[in-house]
Amino acid sequence: MIDGVRLPTIDTPRLRLRWLTEHDVPALFAIFSDPEVMAYWSSPPLEDVHAAAKLLEEIHAHFAAKTLFQWGVARREDDQVIGTCTLHAVSAEHKRAEIGYALGRAHWGHGYGLEAAEALIGYAFDTLDLHRLEADVDPRNHASIRCLERLGFRKEGYARERYHLYGTVHDAVLYGLLRRERL
Repeated sequence: MIDGVRLPTIDTPRLRLRWLTEHDVPALFAIFSDPEVMAYWSSPPLEDVHAAAKLLEEIHAHFAAKTLFQWGVARREDDQVIGTCTLHAVSAEHKRAEIGYALGRAHWGHGYGLEAAEALIGYAFDTLDLHRLEADVDPRNHASIRCLERLGFRKEGYARERYHLYGTVHDAVLYGLLRRERL
């Protein structure tokens, strides 16, 4: 799996997937405090910058335990974090992981999510030697579904009432991508 004290940096033409630092706490707060960004997330929006600092601590603790790998998605031009990309539920034994991503609302519609996810998929298959990637997405999140399908993910199932958020239950659509199906 991933060794060392930090995640490796993954470069794309416009982005850099990189280790998150204390300097990124304001960006994390801007992203994860936005109710529109968090509408399809499995937790509520962050309430204050202290919650963003705690989120960073949790990201680093999960990395140390090798249970979740969350990169900051930064623009190469100014190194500003505009989102995150994640591999979680990583199983070396079964050569599989789940992917996730979030972008600040100001950066939607520019292809950044697709570019970051494509780089993460490449890293997962080519460097980590995984065989399968999975994603679950709220069926109302049409942009994320389009992104996954453009990346070659196939719809594999529908999980009714999978999440309890904000006093209501939400469904999830399950997607999978095998290494041999990668576009």
